[in-house]
Amino acid sequence: MTDIHTLAGAYVLDAVDDIERASFDRHLRECAACRTEVDELQETAARLADATWSVPPPRLRENVLAEVARTRQLPPVAAPPVASPRRRAPRRWLLSAAASVVVAAAAAGTAVYVVQDQRVRDERAIAEAARSSEARVREILAAPDVQVREAAVTGGGRVTVASSRLHDAGVVVMAADSAPGGGQVYQLWTIRAGSDPKSEGALRVGQTATLSVVEGLPGASDVAVTVEPAGGSLQPTTTPVAQVPL
Repeated sequence: MTDIHTLAGAYVLDAVDDIERASFDRHLRECAACRTEVDELQETAARLADATWSVPPPRLRENVLAEVARTRQLPPVAAPPVASPRRRAPRRWLLSAAASVVVAAAAAGTAVYVVQDQRVRDERAIAEAARSSEARVREILAAPDVQVREAAVTGGGRVTVASSRLHDAGVVVMAADSAPGGGQVYQLWTIRAGSDPKSEGALRVGQTATLSVVEGLPGASDVAVTVEPAGGSLQPTTTPVAQVPL
């Protein structure tokens, strides 16, 4: 199941399909957190466009190696003459302090690089997952046997289900007009004869829209949506607010 909040990275990288983009555009109008994340990721994406952004700054390594080389070339400290101990001690202290500053700066620079590099890897993973999901959605929607059914959500909104027996999968898109109150969430279920309802994922608190690819969907008789406690339930605890017969 694709939690619409997690589409921010793929949205910024233009790795979502038309259905996901439309759903996320609607979601952005009501989710300040996602708007902030999109703004931040767009700034990051602009930096990623620079091929040097994901590479450690060359001067960082050069400066550290140069400082190490200079430090190693210092001659061994000889026993100081009795007349000049106070003149040599400050120099050793300054060298030690300078080395500490260099090491601290190098560590800070390395930490920044590691964080940014991980961010790049995360964004690439998100984009790859989004591309894979998009390909699966397109495959299902383009199937010659695809069937599309809809049902209204109590309180406003719709649930749309596109199902293909050829691909033994379906796409479920939900867009409610409002989120449940009291810290509750929407949860999707597939219902099969002779079996307990199977959870297809719970939305987050405040979330009103989602898109999910459900493998094996043609084997179900219905897709239902209930309102559950935050985090979801093992089994439905309320009457469905939407139910789509398949």
